[in-house]
Amino acid sequence: MSIVNTVLGPKDSSELGFTLSHEHVLLSSAGIQDTFPEFIPREYAIEEGIRQLSEAKAEGVDTIIDLSTMDLGRDVRVIEAVAKGSEMTIVVATGTWLDVPRSFEMASPDEVAPLYIREIEVGIQGTGIKAGVIKVANEPDVSAAGEVILRAAARAHQATGVPIYTHTKAVNRVGDRQVEIFEDEGVNLNRVCVGHSNDSTDLGYLTGLMDKGVWLGLDRYPGRDVEWQERTEVLWKLIQRGYGTRLMLSHDWSVAATMMTKERMAERPSRNPDNYLFITRNVLPMLLDLGASQDQVDDLMVNNPRIFWEG
Repeated sequence: MSIVNTVLGPKDSSELGFTLSHEHVLLSSAGIQDTFPEFIPREYAIEEGIRQLSEAKAEGVDTIIDLSTMDLGRDVRVIEAVAKGSEMTIVVATGTWLDVPRSFEMASPDEVAPLYIREIEVGIQGTGIKAGVIKVANEPDVSAAGEVILRAAARAHQATGVPIYTHTKAVNRVGDRQVEIFEDEGVNLNRVCVGHSNDSTDLGYLTGLMDKGVWLGLDRYPGRDVEWQERTEVLWKLIQRGYGTRLMLSHDWSVAATMMTKERMAERPSRNPDNYLFITRNVLPMLLDLGASQDQVDDLMVNNPRIFWEG
């Protein structure tokens, strides 16, 4: 057992329960809330976030990991309000996504790492809300700026013990390079989850990553370029090959996202009418039909996230 920082305070890892490992509530961009607050649908995100996550809670979801970072417009007060209103456990992230500030690009990892450490140990933006995971992102490959962030995350992890969760371009095998850098930094790869891995159907790539010691986030459901049924068939093949205890599932869903066009936002309910419950209502029943046991499902949704956070 270990203590996990959640938006409403520390919680024992044994209490995480059924966990979605990569979600969001509200997505925007850094600085807009402070400068142009009218552009951000905060009240809608709170109201609709409470509705959607209350529904998910009622159908058995206990915890979501909100991997929104500063450059994704992270608003911990919105997340806090949604957690209180829905009674959903929510873990929030420090780190940096793809919109790396130029100031970070020009900095050294040792200058950036203490910023992440502060958000883990002291709190985010003076709120006292502490991050429980470090998020990093690289796409379409690992740029020079991205490498600064990876190394800063590695050093923040080593100082705090908080795990690292990555965003990747799986079809470009970006996870391989991320792992190389973490290995160079001396990171225990058991504390790393390589995310968006179910955008790839390359079993050699996926099993090769896990053989190095990392976890995989199969965290894009229903997804776009690979249909959700094929993603689930790949998941079942990985379970059959003995990797079911190294996988976590999620949607990469959000209630509101200002970086999407209005057309794409309007399309989302038709692709995923179940929001945070698509996996529960669609993926897990298909997985059971394919031959998975309930114990294997429990590993994916309950045991694996707990073990990942315990290290």
